[in-house]
Amino acid sequence: MAATPTRGAVQLPVKDEHGCFNIRLESIGGYGANIAGKMLAEAGVLYQGLNGSNFSSYGSEKKGSPVKSFIRFAEPDTPIRISAPIEEPHVVCIFHEALIRTQPVVDGIRPGGVIIVNTRKSPAEIQRLLGVEDVTIGTFDAMTIAVETGSRVNMAVLGAIARAADFLDPEAIKAMIRDTFARKYPHTVPGNLRCFDRGYTEIRFEYFGPSGAEKAAPQQRSAAAYGYLHMPIGGVIPNPGNMALKDLSASRQGFLPAFDREKCIDCAQCDLVCPDFCFVWEQGVDKRGRPAMVLKGINYQYCKGCLKCVEACPTDALKELREEDGYADAHTVRHHYLMATGR
Repeated sequence: MAATPTRGAVQLPVKDEHGCFNIRLESIGGYGANIAGKMLAEAGVLYQGLNGSNFSSYGSEKKGSPVKSFIRFAEPDTPIRISAPIEEPHVVCIFHEALIRTQPVVDGIRPGGVIIVNTRKSPAEIQRLLGVEDVTIGTFDAMTIAVETGSRVNMAVLGAIARAADFLDPEAIKAMIRDTFARKYPHTVPGNLRCFDRGYTEIRFEYFGPSGAEKAAPQQRSAAAYGYLHMPIGGVIPNPGNMALKDLSASRQGFLPAFDREKCIDCAQCDLVCPDFCFVWEQGVDKRGRPAMVLKGINYQYCKGCLKCVEACPTDALKELREEDGYADAHTVRHHYLMATGR
């Protein structure tokens, strides 16, 4: 049986001007960042005697949309008197590599901070994508860990955070995992604990110092699109809604549908159930030579990996596939209006 965590004096390695150690989780709805942030804060407070706070930020439709979770820790004699979003974190954890393309995920990271990324890429490859300096980057394949342990990505992420922020007691977080799931979902506890342990042991860190002689400056926050000095006239929509630039790839939970043209009978069952119009059709002929619409392929830019099409396909022309780096780019088929505009 694991040792029971005990409350005791915990020293934070670094603090901000408010006396807090700050962690920001960058995710999308469905990966469990909200519950992970809550569990992490409660583990520090209930089992280690720290002061802590947590809250999350997300839109009206959480699943598939960007989610941020903020966790602050302070030593027992330091009250937490700030409840604003964390803009200068010591640790940033990115739940999905695709968020790097679509969101300013490392805005404000402090010099010497830690960036954790769920990816199959190496720390050096992620550093080149992010272009940050004077940071430690940790990478691990949280999705594979979650699939193999029958758990979820957020449990592996908790393990990685415990490794990065070594003032956090892994046993305290594991105790919180048991407390959270034992009552309603006791069958999930062993898999969640295995997932946590693998996240803790499998993440690999590498430090990237400043390229020049001077210490790297903090990452700047992205400016707001509009402010009170340059807001458009009320009621005006300067950029009306459209699908041209929409990218749902960050919503995929590690799987996507693979299309086999040879098995397809163009029945359109997949198109009927697809919520995001991912399937691309063109005028062609059927097997008897008659004019017919023929399924050309999938535009993976809009595919969020719900796999409803796989369930609906009567001929196994669509199958569930563990997503590999580059697969979507190599196999995507563009809609005609995107090809016409060069997108």
